[in-house]
Amino acid sequence: MKPLFRPIGLSTLFVIFSFARSFGQQPAPATEAQKGAYQYRKAAYDGIGKTYLGREISQVMGHLGAAWLERPEREQEERTDLLLEALNLKPTDVVADVGAGTGYFTFLMAPKVHRGKVLAVDIENEMINDLNQARKKKNATNVEPVLGTITDPKLPANGIDMALMIDAYHEFSHPREMMTNIVRALKPGGRVVLVEYRAEDPSVPIKPHHKMSIAQATKEMKAVGLTLKSVYKKLPQQHVMIFQKEMP
Repeated sequence: MKPLFRPIGLSTLFVIFSFARSFGQQPAPATEAQKGAYQYRKAAYDGIGKTYLGREISQVMGHLGAAWLERPEREQEERTDLLLEALNLKPTDVVADVGAGTGYFTFLMAPKVHRGKVLAVDIENEMINDLNQARKKKNATNVEPVLGTITDPKLPANGIDMALMIDAYHEFSHPREMMTNIVRALKPGGRVVLVEYRAEDPSVPIKPHHKMSIAQATKEMKAVGLTLKSVYKKLPQQHVMIFQKEMP
């Protein structure tokens, strides 16, 4: 995820920072297992030319966009306080913050799961370095940075109570593989929480490929065995969509 313009607040029409890191601009050819899941076409201005279940995957924002993740106005613009409440975290929860970036939300969750932990997953070494430095500075002993890959977040099987993705899932270049591995990591009754800018609302000042609708997200989660359980609608511009693994 990297910047095109410098955003100055929600009163200004800004675009999500876009940058082609290793999995952005050059999608890999489909493997035999992927055939039928992905298609390729000429890329839109904010897409990568690779589609999944009818959605073109967006370009990404990398470590050079880190300042935007930590902008002072983020709490008010996104009401991260309300999001934290909506997660209903338990002290013993093991939470995966997938696409953690600088750990903005990782370190908000850590005190809430003081008898559990937060696995802060990112695929860029620069972000992992930032997370490790912040963990030491904040003495957040229950935060564990995890270097994942474009297909695997490297989470323990049956090891997490919740996987949280904040404005990240739409950028995954291999969403089927990533979500399959995330579902494998869920404990029984575990949750996947997607936070995405509302595609249904044209007034949300975000580039189109960086938004998702409830219908599209539900379709993509169903493909890996997840069912939509609830949608939290109190955030100014984002959906909070909560999914659970379908039971046999």
